[in-house]
Amino acid sequence: MKIALSQLNYHIGNFEENNHKIISSIQEAKSAGAELIVFAELAVAGYPAKDLLRNNHFLQRCYDSLQEIAAACQDIACIIGAPVPNADGEGKPLYNTAVLLESGAVQTIVKKSLLPDYDVFDEYRYFEPNKQVSCINFKGKTIALTICEDLWDDDGPNSYVGDIMQELAKEHPDLIINIAASPFSYTHFDSRKNVLGRNVIKAGAPLLYVNQVGAHADIVFDGRSLAFNKKAEPILEMAPFAEDLAYVHFDNNDLQADQPYVSRETTEISLIHDALILGLKDYFRKSGFKTAVLGLSGGLDSALVAALACEALGPENVLAVLMPSIYSSDHSLKDALDLVNNTGCKHHIIPIKDIAASFEGTLSEIFAGRNPDTTEENIQARTRGTLLMAISNKFGNILLNTSNKSEAAVGYGTLYGDMAGSLSVIGDVYKTQAFELARYMNREREIIPINTIVKPPSAELRPDQKDSDSLPPYDLLDAVLFQLIEMEKSKEEVVQIGFDEALVSRIYKMLGNAEFKRFQAPPILRVSPKAFGPGRSMPLVAKYSF
Repeated sequence: MKIALSQLNYHIGNFEENNHKIISSIQEAKSAGAELIVFAELAVAGYPAKDLLRNNHFLQRCYDSLQEIAAACQDIACIIGAPVPNADGEGKPLYNTAVLLESGAVQTIVKKSLLPDYDVFDEYRYFEPNKQVSCINFKGKTIALTICEDLWDDDGPNSYVGDIMQELAKEHPDLIINIAASPFSYTHFDSRKNVLGRNVIKAGAPLLYVNQVGAHADIVFDGRSLAFNKKAEPILEMAPFAEDLAYVHFDNNDLQADQPYVSRETTEISLIHDALILGLKDYFRKSGFKTAVLGLSGGLDSALVAALACEALGPENVLAVLMPSIYSSDHSLKDALDLVNNTGCKHHIIPIKDIAASFEGTLSEIFAGRNPDTTEENIQARTRGTLLMAISNKFGNILLNTSNKSEAAVGYGTLYGDMAGSLSVIGDVYKTQAFELARYMNREREIIPINTIVKPPSAELRPDQKDSDSLPPYDLLDAVLFQLIEMEKSKEEVVQIGFDEALVSRIYKMLGNAEFKRFQAPPILRVSPKAFGPGRSMPLVAKYSF
């Protein structure tokens, strides 16, 4: 039996585009002689559709699309993810399902059992969990058809009471198929392969895993669909961050690929780069915008975001605005202009000296008797934010935020100033990673000026200012933040690792005090195991130390 794996980039609610892609894949696979084609979890609706799943019209469109796709399944069968109403009369109104379509109709519906509600997932809000599992039959073969989390029941802190594959293994399946919507993080692929391999061993059957690809605002899906033979050896790895259609052969109760397996060699930084590029492309394409604007200071973060935007959108669609103040150094302006020349993006120079001075003059009476402090620094940042938003409004550009994760974590940013924007491009990239990413982007030619990378970071909001005046060294700061955020450790646990107690306490306090700022921040492209935003939900006014 020849089986096709279709890895597609879905657009939530864009039923016409999604159906066209799905049906085109079915037709192509049929022409290639495939008897079955497999699509990703909730492909019909797009994932995550969130509260659109509470909208009856949206659900009717899902049903209509499923019927349209079913009609295309003549002389080829299809497995596809879709929301299906719960007709049992109890529990949540929907099931998250895998649907087998054949001969123009729905043949079998398999419901998802394990519904994640951690990190970015919130499936219990919409779906009722399946309580009885069994394999399905297709062309005389017993298939353990599962949906994403159903295979993650034995994976550490998110373990579930039930073991879905253990139950399905009692029926001695010939093949495991798992359809998924598994978001990208730079640590996730190895654990994904390990989980899938363990399930192959558990059931003694080969496995097909089909993931979706694409970005939906903050969440990025990397694709990288997989096939394993019954020895738990990977035989196929599909394209990362791109649509793909691949074929395997299921003969003698095992899977074979047409070509020898080749692991796609990647590094953490290359994966982050590719995820950010896809995140930018899809944010603009799926929201209907084409052009971006950002403030370009001559520093690392804005240079990095500008370079990423130019690669993702084309330099002709990126406007960099240089807004020097009385504290901006000549080399910063030169570095910014070098970046403009290296990328070919558009640019304008708008000095803010007089505007900031006007604000200070207007406030001089009410501020009388008080010494200058961060208030005046923030006026400069907010002046820049106001100008950028005005340009965004006037020309219909999307304003890109350029703050990194280290700054966002400790509140080293100004609300309504440098925290403004519709999308935070590197808000899940620590400063130390930003340096690595800049060097990676220069791997073939200089895009980001070398001086931008090697000079000490500075906000340039007061004379001779350096980030190190207010923050610990970034290598230490990021290492502690990683333990507090990604690893979710307490202060005491971080100290036990070997970090200085005073340093940890200082960073922990800054992290907690900045929660109100992050609450108002733009959506962040998620590339790590724990990003700010939906995946890390903290109360704003709690008084608790862990």
